[in-house]
Amino acid sequence: MDNFLRKIQRTLGIFAFVIFVIPVSTDYKLINFGFGGGGASNLTSQDYALQGIIGELNSTKLSGINFKLGPGLIFSQQSHVPIAPTFENTGSWYNKLHVVINTSNNPSDATFALAISTDNFVSDTRYVQNDNTVGTTLGLEDYQTYTSWGGASGEFVIGLLSNTTYYIKAKAMQGKFTETDFGPVSSVSTVSPSFSFDIDVSATDTKTDPPFTITFSDLVAGTVVDSPQKIWVDFATNGESGGYVYVYGQNGGLYSTTRSSTIASVTGDLSSLSQGMGAQSASSTQLTSLAPYNGTVNLVGIIDSNIRPIYSATSPVVGGRASFIIKAKSSSVTPVADDYTETLTVIASANF
Repeated sequence: MDNFLRKIQRTLGIFAFVIFVIPVSTDYKLINFGFGGGGASNLTSQDYALQGIIGELNSTKLSGINFKLGPGLIFSQQSHVPIAPTFENTGSWYNKLHVVINTSNNPSDATFALAISTDNFVSDTRYVQNDNTVGTTLGLEDYQTYTSWGGASGEFVIGLLSNTTYYIKAKAMQGKFTETDFGPVSSVSTVSPSFSFDIDVSATDTKTDPPFTITFSDLVAGTVVDSPQKIWVDFATNGESGGYVYVYGQNGGLYSTTRSSTIASVTGDLSSLSQGMGAQSASSTQLTSLAPYNGTVNLVGIIDSNIRPIYSATSPVVGGRASFIIKAKSSSVTPVADDYTETLTVIASANF
């Protein structure tokens, strides 16, 4: 009987098997897969830190015009994406623009990086460096705290092109695995370099047209005489370092052709000199009068064939206005003539 049963078992047989369905397509074959969560963090060396998450979605499908929401641990660790920085040109700047970072409630030790572009990041993407210039690479040193970016006062982005629209955006980071995407964009334009200069000749602050002539009354020997008209200058520029107004003469003083005589221009006090001629600043707004033309009473500065600065500005000037007079004195031995003349030239330059 036992032998009979063994024969039946061998005849019927009992077989068990498992069917595995492996994800596969024409492009891939996944041999080992599963679902769940897990990972590793703080895998670090001197040059890197690594965090890995397994079995977690990484999606940006939840998004709109003003937001993008990603699920999972990685996104929950990220800093707040900064809103658009304040980007402005309030000073007619041609080579720089002012930026103020918005912290977007990130902690005080968060760092921020700035990307900048001239085509709204279509093909031109560069980065503001830690020295406020623009570069093609973004290094760790270019991530700076809100304080280092100037705080509420902001910083200037320098070395920009004139007459160009710039776009800027910021991102934040606070510790490992927290770096955000760049946030919304702000834009503003630089302007073209500008410079304007004009002179007037009048006893009062009045606009006049050329030709310009100053006519002295008779020079009484031993008496200092002021010119009845002043030479007025208008000066304006957005030059980063302001500029200068210069003056020079043709004859080096008042020259008489008929007597071949010159009342020489001098630097000094005409009250104590026997004779001479020179210039003295009378007024200045947004401009600084320079020595030796900034004297008082009868202290004057020389006007000769050398081009000499009489006014200066060290920063952009919106409406510079200044005036100077000519003082002259003859002596008892000065040849008498009615054709003592000098040709003055006033020029200006801007420092861009």
